[in-house]
Amino acid sequence: VQLQASGGGLVQAGSSLRLSCTASDKKDMGWFRQAPGKERGFLAAISWRGTSRYYAPSVKGRVTISRDTGKNTVYLQMDRLKPEDTAVYYCAASDKLTTELEAYHSWGQGTQVTVSS
Repeated sequence: VQLQASGGGLVQAGSSLRLSCTASDKKDMGWFRQAPGKERGFLAAISWRGTSRYYAPSVKGRVTISRDTGKNTVYLQMDRLKPEDTAVYYCAASDKLTTELEAYHSWGQGTQVTVSS
């Protein structure tokens, strides 16, 4: 599965940002992020039909994952951004809906999100 992520950028704290990820096939999808010096961590996942979602407790309420099945595109809406949200954000595809990084077999190239204070 080929994935193309986009939508990152430099934003101010408190603002919103929507990331997009277009996939070459219908799969369960997840978003992860990796800050400098930290491990890549799970943020959110959505089933290939878009009917089930998982969120990391640390971002639940500020992050919304959705998808347009017709466009094979998954979105990550992030609100009330904080400087600690600064990271490279990755989308990934899996054959099952899961929070486990090891289950994701295909990864996008990553998109940088920088939140200034």
